[in-house]
Amino acid sequence: MKLLLDEMYPPALAEALRASGIEAGTVSDVGLAGRSDSDVLAAAEANGYVLLTENVADFARLAADHLTTGGHHPGVLIALSSRFSRRRAGISAIVSAIGTVVNETLEDRLVYLERPPRSVP
Repeated sequence: MKLLLDEMYPPALAEALRASGIEAGTVSDVGLAGRSDSDVLAAAEANGYVLLTENVADFARLAADHLTTGGHHPGVLIALSSRFSRRRAGISAIVSAIGTVVNETLEDRLVYLERPPRSVP
């Protein structure tokens, strides 16, 4: 899986994903910082990236519109801010959640990531 992180995510998340064996980059890495959501989705599609975002309102609509007009995309992963923190302490939970879907077929899908269960000491 090649993963493109929307601009709300820190570079540390991309680093943690790469350390776990997932090819990941940020919108800044690919020159899309400050660009529109439709530009980000188009670039993800053109370059074979699954997109990770918490912006469900915009990307759910854009992905649906794209499919309605005959387009396709590699997939959109939604990490809701109510479930996942973008702070350093939350990075491992996001990486773990992505790890549960890394081998799934994500093409043309919008997938809401689930927070992994907390381990009991």
